Amino acid sequence: MRVYGVIGWKNAGKTGLMERLVAEITGRGLTVSTVKHVHHDVDLDQPGKDTYRHRQAGASEVVLASAHRFALMREHRGPEPDLAQVLARLAPVDLVLVEGYKRDAHPKIEVWRAETGHPLIQPVDPLVRAIATDAALPQPVAVPVLDLNDTAAIADFILREAGLAL
Repeated sequence: MRVYGVIGWKNAGKTGLMERLVAEITGRGLTVSTVKHVHHDVDLDQPGKDTYRHRQAGASEVVLASAHRFALMREHRGPEPDLAQVLARLAPVDLVLVEGYKRDAHPKIEVWRAETGHPLIQPVDPLVRAIATDAALPQPVAVPVLDLNDTAAIADFILREAGLAL
């Protein structure tokens, strides 16, 4: 599987870009999965539900299955799994888009907006291959600068980088 990251500071527009990229790339006939890294505790389950009770009783993994989808919840009860461990759990697809995991060693595009008040990540991360923005950058960069609102051009860039250009 090919892996490509979308990174940036909070409220830069990463999730919106991810959503548009998934629609654009799957619309071209490729299969895409996503990984979203969060820094806070997340629980998709609800107290009192059967699956929650299974987990509370000590189940390592719980699958919630229906006619249209299933969700696998895995309790790791230890250190946070790294990206490679998460990717190993995915079914094969053409491309995995990763939101977050900005310190991991995979190619990335940085989403940057001036209003976040944060500096660019790219100057200190050689794996950032381009910057997607809707503003003038605060400094020159050695990578392509893409229009954040031109999803097709960003998808073209990522697919070329990942060796998946059609």
